[in-house]
Amino acid sequence: MIKAIVTDIEGTTSSIDFVHQSLFPYAKTHLRAYLHAHMSAAAVREALAEVAQLEQRALSLEQAADVLERWIDEDRKATPLKSLQGLIWAQGYAAGELKGHVYSDTSVYLRRWHAQGLKLYVYSSGSVAAQKLIFGHSDAGDLTPLFSGYFDTRVGGKREAVSYHAIRQAIELPGEAVLFLSDIAEELDAARAADFKTCQLLRDARAKPSPDHPQAKDFSEVPI
Repeated sequence: MIKAIVTDIEGTTSSIDFVHQSLFPYAKTHLRAYLHAHMSAAAVREALAEVAQLEQRALSLEQAADVLERWIDEDRKATPLKSLQGLIWAQGYAAGELKGHVYSDTSVYLRRWHAQGLKLYVYSSGSVAAQKLIFGHSDAGDLTPLFSGYFDTRVGGKREAVSYHAIRQAIELPGEAVLFLSDIAEELDAARAADFKTCQLLRDARAKPSPDHPQAKDFSEVPI
């Protein structure tokens, strides 16, 4: 019996285009100005130190910005990049320049599942702060009260089974009681290796169907 649902964001609750055509360009456009304006903030200093560590060299602020811009173009799942993007997006949401996209069925079924007593969690490569911004400022209203917790790359990579074992321990449920939703087969494979139930969302033609997992075109077809 399913007691909890862990959901991905891109291609699952929200459009990939929103992330790649709105959020990423916004972060890249505002990156350098944000770093200069907040270079003394602890979160920024920590992120820049992690960038230098990953690059294995000392970096000036401008050099770090060059690296971060390249990582944005490459869609690198690097934790310091995701942290900084979340901080920049927070400014954009607060200023009304960004609005979090969710598919029309997302809010309907999240609310329905929550009302049924299911625990809802998010696991995304975007930082926890960025996840809360998307759902807190969504075009369907503030959806954050529906969620019991959030996980990002600090728990591990999304294509690594150990990450899902860690999530199981955090939410204190056996894998067979947890359903993981994603559009990416490799993520679903990793979740299944941790005994999660899985369902692949096939919302657009970019998703590559996997015969190894149940499939749904939207949340109305998710097997609960």
